[in-house]
Amino acid sequence: MLIGALVVALASPVRCWAASPQASDDARPAQGVGPRGRDRDTGPEDEQREQIEKDAAKKANQERQAQLKRDTDKLLQLATDLKAEVDKSNENVLAVDVVKKAEEIEKLAHSVKEKMKGQ
Repeated sequence: MLIGALVVALASPVRCWAASPQASDDARPAQGVGPRGRDRDTGPEDEQREQIEKDAAKKANQERQAQLKRDTDKLLQLATDLKAEVDKSNENVLAVDVVKKAEEIEKLAHSVKEKMKGQ
């Protein structure tokens, strides 16, 4: 009972503060400042910095895409090699190389998946 009253007492001021119009006015950015905290009137330095950031992001995306292509090419080659190894083996013999190649494929496939997510 005491814990419930304490929770209500602590939650109430927070809720009142959040609903208070004055509190929300204090949280707003100053006039002339955009949604990201930057001035709406950007100078040439800000525009240049934004262009550099865009170029860097574009370059990083291109590099990620190139790496994905290399990884998927390697993945295809490994899968082809694995199939050839399995085709050579029979039900009584499973080479250690086949297991290692399957593990390598699994790791590379996981890496490709993470890169596709953008991580």
